[in-house]
Amino acid sequence: MRTYLVVIDETPEAEAALRFAARRAAKTGGTVQILALIPPVEFVGLSGVQATMEEEARQHAEALVAGAAGMLSEEQGIHPSILVETGEPVPLIRKAIADNPNVAALVLGAAASGAPGPLVSHFAGEAGQLPCPVMIVPGGLDTEALDRLS
Repeated sequence: MRTYLVVIDETPEAEAALRFAARRAAKTGGTVQILALIPPVEFVGLSGVQATMEEEARQHAEALVAGAAGMLSEEQGIHPSILVETGEPVPLIRKAIADNPNVAALVLGAAASGAPGPLVSHFAGEAGQLPCPVMIVPGGLDTEALDRLS
């Protein structure tokens, strides 16, 4: 089944990318895979403090993904698969693509102003080396424009 891999965080551009991917999936009979990335926690001298920080980051990411999955289910009738991973973003995204041969596109949101963001910059620059297209959704599009384009 055609899968749209969306990397999400709490930014408006990630929300736009998710909406775009969900609508594309609904129109093409596909599905969505949501990937939330937890950056590695810098070393803290006290292991208990570090473990607490890591657990709080994981809980926050899982709540973000659960909310996004609920929205997709409610609005589009799509039940996405969910990945929550800790580590460096680029290798984790490459692994998610490699682990799922049904990924039809990597969908990323670009910031509405300023630089597009590190993931968009990286994957746009290496799009020719990926096994799927990279779809970059402008973060400044309103809901009507997103719906019209998807």
